[in-house]
Amino acid sequence: MPVRTNARATVRAAYRRRSRTAGGTWHAYVSVTGPDGAPTVAVDDDATATVQAYSVNKVAVAVAVLDTVDRGRLALDRTVEVTADLVVPGGDGVFGLDGAYPSRVTVGHALATLLTVSDDTAVRLCGLVTPAAEINDVLAAKGFPDTRVEPAADPHRFHLGTTTARQTHDLLWALAAGTLLSPASTAYLLGVLRSPIAYTDGIRRTMSSDERHRVATKAGWYADGRHEAGIVFDPAGRPALTYALFAYGQGDAGNLGATHPATHARAGLGRTFLDATTT
Repeated sequence: MPVRTNARATVRAAYRRRSRTAGGTWHAYVSVTGPDGAPTVAVDDDATATVQAYSVNKVAVAVAVLDTVDRGRLALDRTVEVTADLVVPGGDGVFGLDGAYPSRVTVGHALATLLTVSDDTAVRLCGLVTPAAEINDVLAAKGFPDTRVEPAADPHRFHLGTTTARQTHDLLWALAAGTLLSPASTAYLLGVLRSPIAYTDGIRRTMSSDERHRVATKAGWYADGRHEAGIVFDPAGRPALTYALFAYGQGDAGNLGATHPATHARAGLGRTFLDATTT
């Protein structure tokens, strides 16, 4: 118990220091897993405020798609057609670099690009198999009514929407605990989020390859928002810390790199998170 208590205090102090140095507005919720296996709060900073989640909400989209798989209505090896009108011009990811359409990819491939290189076209591919209204219904039924996508006129199109730091944390905690999806879908989703190609500029920036594999993470950015949420696992593979960090207004809005003040702060926090939960 003293180790976990010290971990919470260490994480709390690091968050206060890093967020204050970065400036701007933060909404955050971070928990450390206690000796009984339950999450114990280390940071609660305006965690119930509704925020634009940006690409962090791609995890919620993936949860809804995998819930469709779990209900037997979809399979990861089903193929979807990538047409030129689906490709987001100038968006993040790799589909916009292809230049050869139409083509076909599996749902599993779409989810992998959605969560690793944060592909925006993959959002539209997910909408082909799980419409916006269904995504929101699935998330609400699982206990996350404020974690939503924004429907468009076409029911198979949507924009990434809103969440709260607390709900994003709780969704990730439920994923790590195995209560959100089937064992197969849980393993798939955590495997993608922990993969070497997943986001490395923030929480995982100053970690070794082995250390990065202990972290499942997803970042989101747009305008002056720089967000990241995920799970840190201990060396034995148990979830040790869950974090949701949403930051706005630090300036340097055109900088999407690792030197942005909020992104730099997350890199420092990531090192603290990992070291505090390595016992």
